[in-house]
Amino acid sequence: MVGTSATEKILVGVSSCLIGEKVRFDGGHKQNRYLLDTLGQYFGFRPFCPEMAIGLGVPRETIRLVDLDGRTQAVGNKNADLNVTDALIQSAHDQHDWHQQIYGYIVKKDSPSCGMERVRLYQGDLPQRIGVGLYTETMMRNFPQLPVEEEGRLGDPVLRESFVKRVFIYKRWRDMVEGGLDWAALTDFHARHKLILYSHDQDLGRKLGRELSAAHDHPVADYAQVYLSQLMAILKIYAKRSNHVNVLEHIRGYLKRDLDKSDKQELTETIEKYRLGLLPLIVPITLLRHHFRKNPNDYIERSYYMQPHPDELMLLNSL
Repeated sequence: MVGTSATEKILVGVSSCLIGEKVRFDGGHKQNRYLLDTLGQYFGFRPFCPEMAIGLGVPRETIRLVDLDGRTQAVGNKNADLNVTDALIQSAHDQHDWHQQIYGYIVKKDSPSCGMERVRLYQGDLPQRIGVGLYTETMMRNFPQLPVEEEGRLGDPVLRESFVKRVFIYKRWRDMVEGGLDWAALTDFHARHKLILYSHDQDLGRKLGRELSAAHDHPVADYAQVYLSQLMAILKIYAKRSNHVNVLEHIRGYLKRDLDKSDKQELTETIEKYRLGLLPLIVPITLLRHHFRKNPNDYIERSYYMQPHPDELMLLNSL
């Protein structure tokens, strides 16, 4: 089980207003203390505001997404001649070099430039929440495996844990590739993340494992991006409580010869209480960690499932 040193901060992109920069249309900001005080212990932020970057300035006219002849465009709310569609798209392309260096991105919800989903898209005077901010849409198209989340959705414990976990996994992936990608490294990477994949979707996790085994006849570089794409797709599936229970019971099986009757009963009851929603996930995991400290197992020790991110973030306490 593994943590990450707080001194080795993971670089994450962020909408500038979320860290307190006064770049909004009215000269204000939307500082998010959770980002700064909690995630900031482990994430280093690279702020960017595409609307400022394209020269709109502060204060400025607000813009909105509109459907014009089947194409989404960003235009002024009052001045219809203000069209910054191409500028916002180009801005995302212009940031390509530093986008390559980050491991995740937190964007401002509802923004016509930065929103990740459900941004108002106007067809005439009627808005529908089906749009995506043009800067973020372009960035996600350029980097489809990059973990991206809106600050508003980070208030949901499941979405928050999912995003942070993907950032840490993406960082480990990039570290592995930079360290020299070969079949041994990729096979070990998969083994250490297998139980996490099972907590999201056991069938897809097993399928990915079979495909990895069958791919060894081909160059590893040809398969790596296919693997990464499927890995991140599985991790975007929300991990259900029932899936976690299956993984916890699987891990418990590694202790069946080591625990006495009372310890087995306690562990069984703890997992059942988690299944019923009476305990958070951190409780059965903490109990399992305790038993594995007394009864070490190399596979479980190397698995990231029971410590997918630092305990200090307390992400498992709310699941």
